[in-house]
Amino acid sequence: MRRRGSRARHQGGHHHGTYAPAVKRSHPARLTQANPNRNQGAHWDCYGDQIQVATNPRPAKSPVAYVHPSKYVDYQLNPDLATAQRCIALLAREGFSVSGNAGFDWIHDVYLILIRMFPHACPPTTILSLNARYDPHYHLKVGATLRSLRRDGYLLIGTGGAVHNLYRNRWAPMLRFRDNFAMDSPPEAWALSFRQSVEDVLLKTSGPQLRRAMTRLMKHPDYRGAHATDDHFMAAMFVAGAAGDFEDEGAAAVLGAETWELTNMCNSQFTVGRWAGRL
Repeated sequence: MRRRGSRARHQGGHHHGTYAPAVKRSHPARLTQANPNRNQGAHWDCYGDQIQVATNPRPAKSPVAYVHPSKYVDYQLNPDLATAQRCIALLAREGFSVSGNAGFDWIHDVYLILIRMFPHACPPTTILSLNARYDPHYHLKVGATLRSLRRDGYLLIGTGGAVHNLYRNRWAPMLRFRDNFAMDSPPEAWALSFRQSVEDVLLKTSGPQLRRAMTRLMKHPDYRGAHATDDHFMAAMFVAGAAGDFEDEGAAAVLGAETWELTNMCNSQFTVGRWAGRL
């Protein structure tokens, strides 16, 4: 989650996939560099009924497989601790069991995207965990609870995946040639089907209908094929909660970039709403 001086009514879903769309030359990498926003990721979750907010003033970065350290080690992170406390207060007021985590180190689903968005300096950023029960309505409510921050110029983003089932990816080109974008065959039908449904929900619904349609995707016949685990789909619930109020009815959504990697993994980048001022 990130704040700008100008007022912005902007909500984004960045599907990070593997490290590659963020560090290699690709359409999502170029789009991310041009359109700043921020963050609930997919790689940090909490047991029980709790949710946490990162409050580490000097976070380290978790290492990234297959990426040379020069791509990220020198990038200085900028945690926004004041906004972290504000998020904790907002969530607690709505009945969430929420606390700060002063020992959390940042994971690639957040900082690799920030490097592309803001290559010269990291903006003030606040990170929220998931809850490991992966209740879609729970994460929808998290987004709805923090939605009010958008009026103050905060930019909210969920980073997960449209199609993200590591068990059904084809890893041979990556393991042999370090080429995650190589394809010797097209994506399989189940992946294409669910990816299209995600696009339809985000581009053809708005307001409360967006919230209902997004949660209903977890009942899609191809959902479990597209997501062997639920973690990478919860960020979409956060986005729908934050951008799915009655005030958001008719808000434009854009599919700005997309890549397929490892044959069956789809990384789509959506923007809901628009900037009210210049970047």
